[in-house]
Order: sequence, then structure tokens, then C-alpha cells
Amino acid sequence: MIRLDVQMRQELLAVVNLLEQADERQDYSAVIGFDGFVDEIIDVVNKRESFDTYTRMDTISDFGNRIVKAAGLSTNIELVTKAVKLGGNGPIMGNALVSAGIKVSYIGALGQPAVNPVFAELTDRCEDVFSIAEPGHTDALEFADGKVLIGKLQSLNDVNWANLVGKVGKDQLVGLFTRSDLIATVNWTMTPYMNEIWENLEKILPKNTATKKPLFFVDLADPEKRNNEDVLEALQIIQAFGQHYRVVLGLNRKEASEVATVLGLELSANPDQVELKEITNAIGKKLELYCLMVHPTSAVAAYCQGEFAQTQGPYTANPKLTTGAGDNLNSGFCLGLLLELPLQSALQLGAATSGYYVRNMHSPSFRQLKNFVTLWADHSGEEF
Repeated sequence: MIRLDVQMRQELLAVVNLLEQADERQDYSAVIGFDGFVDEIIDVVNKRESFDTYTRMDTISDFGNRIVKAAGLSTNIELVTKAVKLGGNGPIMGNALVSAGIKVSYIGALGQPAVNPVFAELTDRCEDVFSIAEPGHTDALEFADGKVLIGKLQSLNDVNWANLVGKVGKDQLVGLFTRSDLIATVNWTMTPYMNEIWENLEKILPKNTATKKPLFFVDLADPEKRNNEDVLEALQIIQAFGQHYRVVLGLNRKEASEVATVLGLELSANPDQVELKEITNAIGKKLELYCLMVHPTSAVAAYCQGEFAQTQGPYTANPKLTTGAGDNLNSGFCLGLLLELPLQSALQLGAATSGYYVRNMHSPSFRQLKNFVTLWADHSGEEF
């Protein structure tokens, strides 16, 4: 264990050194789309002690058991909203990127006819903003062992190709999607017409013959409720973008199991039970994208151009905010790729961005991120 801690410390100090060599005002640009949600961060009350105080349900099992016991009867469950904030995979990822110094243009469901004020912290710092629909709404029930996201998605039906072209225009779309260093289209599951958007977008983009193409990041965002045919179609469309971009697919561990099942991969055990390295390599080799990244809650791994890397995250037993942690990880990892860090270092930058976010309830600036990696190096192998 001591040897592992020493190795981890050396790796993190190397990341700090690389960040010190990088200019925090790196002139990178990104275009992010297409979702948008208003998030309510909620405690589920276990016992009400007074009008002002309560104990919350600590685990999802506690919550589930309360509901199961009401079957055939009835029950009352009290929810306490702790915060209302911008939400959606795109806005949270975009907010993290702009905090780190990336020039971000955002396209998505931020409000009609005017942008909802909850998105101001993002839109006030964006280069361009195109809102094409009303945002969805998420009740994020947070527990010590995870979260339950209850979404209202009807407004995202308006996130479609016709509205996108009508609001942005084809010429401007082509410009944004060819001049940017990073393109991220996220939350495929909750964006019903994402396949339509991808197919039409891919058709109007000129073929890119550059040696180093822009990055194209995709997050499926929990595809369990979509049928296998839809997921396969989405993966095929994503692969087609390889002629324009270096395509990066990000999956959490649950999503990786679902994708492995859809792809019919032969693994040494049930997809939920195999080691992180095995499932990451298997999916990465099957899809043949530029990069496949998989993140359980305590680690993150990637398969990129034949190389595998894995790292642990900066653990804390008491996160202040978990909704958006994965989006911040995606942001930090993409930042690492933009900075051309080694794959292991890019993963550690992603984990650090998420680690900072869950402790501080906001995304880090470039300098705050560098300082956090230094702090992590000082506590490698320990909780802090």
C-alpha cells in the first residue's frame, strides 16, 4: 500500500508540473449541446424533529424500503429542496469547461423565449448562446450511496434538427462544429431526436483531413430505458463522426455494462462483475473510436489508440453535491486531452475536477484545479 501511495503521489505531482507548464488562458474553444435542465437538489426526510430540523434518509435502500412497505397501503414522503441550480449534462459540463478557461458556445434547451435565469452563471461567460427549447426539470434526490434523478422531459422534444437549424442556421452550425477544438453532444438518452441531429449534422460537415482533428465527446447518459436497437444505431452514428473528429465516448460503469450487453461482447463474467480493465478494453476495441472512457464512482479508466490507463479518484465519504460529478469528470478529462496530457494524467485531471466539485459544490478554475491536484498528491491513499 505504501508503494502504491508513493507511486500515486509521483503521478499527481507530474500532473501538477504539466499544469504549471500550461497557460491557464489556453486559447481552446468548445461547442456544447443540446440539453438543459433546472435541477432541484433534494433531501428525502426520514424523521421530522421540528419545524426546522430533520434527519434525512441516508441510502437509496432506505428510500426504496419506505416505498415498498407502502404497497397496498399508502405513505407520505417529504422532500426538502436544498438548492435550485442549472442542470443537464451539457450545461454542467459547459460550466466546468468555461470555469477552467475554455471558450464555450452553448446550444440547447435553456429557455424560450428568454434564457432561464438559473443558467446565467454559464451563459454570462459563454462566447455564444443559442437556446432552442424550454429546459427540462429534474428532482435530484441525493443519498450517501448515490442519487435518484426524477426527470420531466417533455420540453426536450423541441430539441430537434428543424429547431436547431432555425435558431442557429446551417452555415453557423458548420462554422461552430469545424472551428472548435472540442465538440460535446451529451445526454443522448433524454434527447429524443439526438440521432436525427447527429445524422443531419454529419451530412453537412466537410470531411476533415487534418492530422490532429478536433475532439468529439459523447455521453449517452444512462441508456437503460432505450431499446437495444436505438443504442446500436446511436453507436453506429457516433462511429461515423470519426471522419471528422477524434471521437471520445464516456460511460459510467453501469452504462458500460449496458453497452457491453448491447454489443454482445464475450467477457469472462457478467458485465456487471468483470474488472474495469476488461470491460473498458473490450468496448474500446469493439467500437474502434479514438477513446473510450469508463468511470465507476471510485475510479476511472480509458482505452485510447491501443493504450489502457486507469486511476483511482480522490475519495471522500461526505460529498456535498454529487449531481453533476460525472459531467465534471468528463470536462476535466476532455481538458486533459486538449492539453495533450498523457492518458493517465488526463484521467487524473478528470477525477480531480470531479473531486473538487463534490467537495465545493462548484466547478474549479484552472488555478483551483491545479491546487486541488497538489492537495490530492499530499493525501494520496487517504481521505481528505
